[in-house]
Amino acid sequence: MADRSKESAQRKQAIFAGMSPRRQKHILKRGYEQWDPFEEPKDPIDIRKDATQRTTQQLVREFLQQCGQDKYSNAYGRGVLEIALGIINGDERFIGMYEFAKWYAEELKKLDSQG
Repeated sequence: MADRSKESAQRKQAIFAGMSPRRQKHILKRGYEQWDPFEEPKDPIDIRKDATQRTTQQLVREFLQQCGQDKYSNAYGRGVLEIALGIINGDERFIGMYEFAKWYAEELKKLDSQG
């Protein structure tokens, strides 16, 4: 275990030594001890998936195909993409829009059933 941490520290130092002085200065400003050169990269936004295991692009494409090409404009398509990205990324603004839209749809159903 001690060998592994010593090896890791040596690799970290080697990576640091191979960097440009400007990049080294940036790391030192933030703190060498906190710096983790072995940190896993975050998922790119285009491969993030929702609960249905579909990407934003897949969801938008499927939704717009079901609407039919004559049914929507470019602005409509941009709106669909924007809310899909917002919901998948957990942005509260878009989750609020989604919750309101669901609530409003139910309100409209109540009106239809009364009339």
